[in-house]
Amino acid sequence: MLLLLLTQLLNSLAFAMLLFLLALGLSLIFGVARVVNLAHGAFYMLGAYFGLALSGSLGSFWAALIVVPLAVGLLGVLVERYLLRGLQGRELEQVLLTIGLGFILADVLRATFGAAIRSVPPPPELSGPLFLGAFVYPKYPLFVLTLGILAFLGVRIVLTRTPFGVQIRAVTADPAMASALGIPPHRISLWTFGVGTALAGLGGVVGAPLIALAPGLDAQMTLYALIVVVIGGLGRIEGAFWGALLLGIVDGFGRLFFPQAAMFLIFGLMALVLALKPEGLLGRRTA
Repeated sequence: MLLLLLTQLLNSLAFAMLLFLLALGLSLIFGVARVVNLAHGAFYMLGAYFGLALSGSLGSFWAALIVVPLAVGLLGVLVERYLLRGLQGRELEQVLLTIGLGFILADVLRATFGAAIRSVPPPPELSGPLFLGAFVYPKYPLFVLTLGILAFLGVRIVLTRTPFGVQIRAVTADPAMASALGIPPHRISLWTFGVGTALAGLGGVVGAPLIALAPGLDAQMTLYALIVVVIGGLGRIEGAFWGALLLGIVDGFGRLFFPQAAMFLIFGLMALVLALKPEGLLGRRTA
């Protein structure tokens, strides 16, 4: 029983770090560009399918891990520049546009790769089990867990110790004041949107060996990312991290002990957090 609980805990943490990669990009985009990107799950699916195609053609998962997020991030830059730039402050239009964009991307992927469910194997270096005495556990989820923690630490270092991070925090706090100080909010928003979508693409490459690719997965991943961001606090990187951990554990153990009520537990968790702290776990209360 103890080994079962430990296995499920590690599974939950690996899934939580996958959600964190997705929610991290969504949180960055909302915090800086003030856009709730409801096409975020579609960018995740782009990363997953592009990663599958590129790793198959090049025979290298690691090449796909580098190239695909850059390509998805470039697409995000183009979307922000030519579709969302003129919709600043118009939340309804942003929501409708990103929903429509998500549908378009999902249909393009379905037409290109088909609607069959696809299981993606992990790279050979990370396939197979890891033996720790009597405990045996697959290597790949541990890789995802480690990558998520490194992403969290890396983004925190960028935000707190680099000029670009200082500019991001300035635009997040007060775009008008940042502009008065010579920081171009539009340019920061542009590159932040690109970084956010690149993180979604990275999540797709990393998540494909964990979660089978299937039509509708984009909407499911967008929903999970939104729940994480709402639980942790809109625009808060630390909140996204702890929210992902909490959601991953509740989802994992809910599916183990209460499989028919797992989704109810997730929404119950969100409702409980919002009832106690409407701004999220680490969100700032507004006047």
